[in-house]
Amino acid sequence: MVGMSRNQVRRSAGLGKSGPLNSGDDTGCTILHVDMDAFFALVELRTRPELHGKPVIVGGGSRGVVLSATYEARALGVHSAMPMSRALRLAPHAVVIAPDHRKYTEVSRNVMALFNSITPLVEPLSLDEAFLDISGTIRRLGSPLAIAELIRSRVVDEQGITCSVGIAPTKFIAKIASARCKPDGVLVVPADRVLAFLHPLPVSVLWGVGERTEEQLTRLGLYTVGDIANMPIATLRRALGQATGTHLHTLAWGIDPRSVTPHEPEKSIGAEETFSQDIDDPELIYAKLLHLADEVGTRVRGAGYVSRTISLKVRFSDFTTLSRSRTLTTPTDVTQEFYETARALYDSLGLERVRVRLVGVRAEGLRAAEGAAQQLILGAPDHGRREAEVAVDALRARFGSDAVLPGRLVERADPTESLPK
Repeated sequence: MVGMSRNQVRRSAGLGKSGPLNSGDDTGCTILHVDMDAFFALVELRTRPELHGKPVIVGGGSRGVVLSATYEARALGVHSAMPMSRALRLAPHAVVIAPDHRKYTEVSRNVMALFNSITPLVEPLSLDEAFLDISGTIRRLGSPLAIAELIRSRVVDEQGITCSVGIAPTKFIAKIASARCKPDGVLVVPADRVLAFLHPLPVSVLWGVGERTEEQLTRLGLYTVGDIANMPIATLRRALGQATGTHLHTLAWGIDPRSVTPHEPEKSIGAEETFSQDIDDPELIYAKLLHLADEVGTRVRGAGYVSRTISLKVRFSDFTTLSRSRTLTTPTDVTQEFYETARALYDSLGLERVRVRLVGVRAEGLRAAEGAAQQLILGAPDHGRREAEVAVDALRARFGSDAVLPGRLVERADPTESLPK
């Protein structure tokens, strides 16, 4: 551990003491969601121990956004993705630290290696959080609660930061539990207490409930998860659509059959989509390219990669398919660069009123972001964009993929289909 004692680290996370928030029966609770506390900020405090207990903000200049903030800054109203200008009005005496993405990537790799020493079933969600399936580890290391405490102690001792752990029978409940015990806590949600824990919570805790969906639920008089659970599923389907209504009703009853899925190293990351009807409007095609580039960028950053080559796929109404690619001067994980490159590739085809059936965007030539981090940091034109995109990634991880959309997607959706989520 660098710079601070264990107690100092815990105080800088805003708690000052360790220990579980409860001692519920953890039998059958084999899913952990482990989430670092104020990750970027606490990584910085490892070498700045004099700042513990003070409001600290990690972010760019006055035109940038907040990437992370200590709990002392959060107590003043500062939060991730907030414009720095507003954050500094709320916390004028806060210490502002420029982000060092190379450092965060290194600590993230160390944390993920720690998780993999506990269990091979690790599913990273972002640089600072992951699901762990410990069903095969209990005999070797003890109860789920004991394993969670082991992880928390090792994260403090080996990395000098703190984390919070949710323990539950499913991924969905474990993720909510970790958010409910921050900072530096652990919360067990026993199988027979899932509904008692879940139903009083606001609808916003459900995966996939962003601002627009929450407004729809409010109009239906649904404010808590229990309200959704007790609403007939047919009513939800009529109001929200078949897929969304079914999804939310299932989650409201605490049902989540998904398993923890370790990520295999990827050679490329892409997304493609078929239009509900063939189109020839360039503006609609550009909007779809932006949506796809946004999805690809989020996945590339979440996996800790940068890309050197961007490829475009276009399929026409007669099923003829063209592919084009462009190699960039500098590897990137910035969504805007993915979009601008894909759009330029599309324009280079010289299509005029040709009906398009499908478009796709793919990031190729992936490499670990750590090796390219300094180039990303020093790339001034895109530095602010990347900060904003990282902040949006964090919001989506917590509130669902439709919590934040690129402005253009909100302003003009494809009239042939519903707005992508």
